[in-house]
Amino acid sequence: MASGRLGGGVLRPGELDPLLFWSSAVLLIFGLVMVYSSSIAFAEGSRMSGHQSGFFLWRHVVFLCIGLVAGAFAFQVPVRTWQQLSPWLAAAGVLMLILVLIPHIGREVNGARRWIPLGIANIQPSELMKLFVVLYAADYTARKLPDMKSFKRAFLPMATMILLVGFLLLREPDFGAFVVISCIAFGILFLGGLNARIFGLLLVVALVGFILLIWLSPYRRERLFGFSDPWKDALGSGYQLSHALIAFGRGEWLGVGLGASVEKLFYLPEAHTDFLLAVIAEELGFAGVLVVVGLFAVIVHRAFAIARRAHQLDKHFAGLVAQGVGLWLGVQSLINMGVNMGILPTKGLTLPLMSFGGSGILANCLALAILLRIDWENRQVTRGGVT
Repeated sequence: MASGRLGGGVLRPGELDPLLFWSSAVLLIFGLVMVYSSSIAFAEGSRMSGHQSGFFLWRHVVFLCIGLVAGAFAFQVPVRTWQQLSPWLAAAGVLMLILVLIPHIGREVNGARRWIPLGIANIQPSELMKLFVVLYAADYTARKLPDMKSFKRAFLPMATMILLVGFLLLREPDFGAFVVISCIAFGILFLGGLNARIFGLLLVVALVGFILLIWLSPYRRERLFGFSDPWKDALGSGYQLSHALIAFGRGEWLGVGLGASVEKLFYLPEAHTDFLLAVIAEELGFAGVLVVVGLFAVIVHRAFAIARRAHQLDKHFAGLVAQGVGLWLGVQSLINMGVNMGILPTKGLTLPLMSFGGSGILANCLALAILLRIDWENRQVTRGGVT
């Protein structure tokens, strides 16, 4: 078993993947700057913030510090311990998803009940559930590797778990989180060797299910039609997307300058959360968006490279966790970018590592810390430092 002590308490050069570490650090710092830039006007005009321009900046700084401290502690935990904890963490996540639906416990905002108030801050269980599903699905798949060709033994139990989580998420409702969590769980199963025919059937069933969920829900149907032609109802269902597209158009190649966005001045809703990329596009142009896309691509690439090395060392749980983190950050960032650019229907998903939100930043930092821990243990095995 790997030791939790890191070379006498100090990391030596070359013990962490530099591309993964610095790409993540740059996105976190870049996100801090852009959250401040995109939220100044909203903070000054909001009674909630006391009309203080730095309200969201300082809250994001606090969230980021909490996330980094939690990540530092998570990095000390051996991967095998995370495997032992995974069923309990998944159970805790399901319990939180139940609690958030109970009146007077869960907090409702804009018709959605997604938060549990903790006094000075709110916790969003669906964000933590993404991490817990990565760990649980990786542990489940690692244990079921000999049965991956069996529908009953490999697929059905995981499908039941995800349907339970999905039912709770749709009650909030949080359709976006359900999509991401489904991609994580079934993506890990597929990468773990799930029968191709079973996976193909799953894709068909999932597609039919998502179409039914959209068609039977008036507000989801309205969003879908609004996405296909946002200018048809630019002051109604297409309002957010039309202003996001205006922001992209104004940014052109190099942007209008940091802090000079017009769309963030009460035109573009949720500018510091769901539509942060649109503000980046307006202020820093195509160049700024390309940097963000490139950094996320590097993180996803390194996650799968770390996973490949872990599988080569027969550390299948660690490899599947690394792949799960890569899937999570890749899928969620892709959906958020697609929404901002008008490629996908409007969905309430933040941009990982960058958007304002304490639970999201905490979950992202914990996931990256575990990914870095996997990389560190891989390197120790290669050097003969872990038994």
